[in-house]
Amino acid sequence: MNWTLKNQKNKAIVWDYWQRMNNAQPSEIKSICGRAFDKDVNWNGSQPFNQIIGVDKLISEFWGPLLKAFPDIQRIPHILLGGMSANEEWVSGYGYLSGTFVNDWLGIPATGKKTNINFGQFFVMREEKIVESYVIFDILSVMKQAGFQVLPPALGQEGGKVLKPRENGILLTEQDDLESRKTQQLIEAMATSMGWYNRSRDMENMDTMKHHHFWHSDFHWMGPTGIGSSHTIEEYKDFHQRPWVLGFGDRDLNEESGGRFMGWYSEGQFGALGIWDSKYSLHNGEYQGIPATKKMMTLRDFDWYRREGDYLIQNWVPMDVIDLFLQMDVDLFDRMHRQNELRKQGINWWDLPVNRFSSSP
Repeated sequence: MNWTLKNQKNKAIVWDYWQRMNNAQPSEIKSICGRAFDKDVNWNGSQPFNQIIGVDKLISEFWGPLLKAFPDIQRIPHILLGGMSANEEWVSGYGYLSGTFVNDWLGIPATGKKTNINFGQFFVMREEKIVESYVIFDILSVMKQAGFQVLPPALGQEGGKVLKPRENGILLTEQDDLESRKTQQLIEAMATSMGWYNRSRDMENMDTMKHHHFWHSDFHWMGPTGIGSSHTIEEYKDFHQRPWVLGFGDRDLNEESGGRFMGWYSEGQFGALGIWDSKYSLHNGEYQGIPATKKMMTLRDFDWYRREGDYLIQNWVPMDVIDLFLQMDVDLFDRMHRQNELRKQGINWWDLPVNRFSSSP
């Protein structure tokens, strides 16, 4: 089978899995997962899931508790694309899960209300089976929808459904190769420009990254809960990039990054890349009220891009924020649990003194 046909087949396998799970009865979960995944699949989820090996454990440790908490859960995907990277076959997608929160999940109290969970996921395919999977869920959003504020209010926009692609992002058919190469080259050039920033030299000046060479004037950056979304280049610099590089601004690590590099590929006007547990930067500056720890931070971070003409116009960025804060010795689940205990006593987090709310566990 040539690569084009194989790529379409891989995407169809993931799409079929998603659709079958949307309509599955509990008794059908095992057969649906067994159809899509290798029996020894290496599945990796954002905190607190981390690594799960094998289909049986995937069902018992992830799908079982999720379906108990959200029995009517449905997946609403916005993006699906496939590609080859480092001689591996990849499929990835972005969207959200939506269901009625009827039983506690991960210690988050059920609300009885419809709840949305943004997700981004990468799959490694081999012989028409999923052999590896990496997924980030915006669990901070679930906490927030349940009434818990475990981080300072985001600078960017939070709440509501994440902005969909302006063009259809579900790429189940073959895409124009020239358009795919244009997208890939633009993403690579943009990524190179990020390395032009030098923290000790540039500090709060973001201009060395030449944003206007790569980003559309109507640029939209959709970040995770805790950071929020930005809807202009200037908002992106002010709400995310400047605070981020002042906290984690290393661009010249003199060591192997390690971790897992997600497929870096493009199809048509869309591109995808990501890292998982890769060394990213020393925590050299304050970030969201957390003083510099001087520790080497690893990152779980995915990106999907959409190109319009000669510029990138949309960027969706799931990030495992809970894992990042754990590395800074701040347990956001513990913050939520403490707020929940106060709630049981009739005390709201917003009535607490600032130092009591923001203190680390």
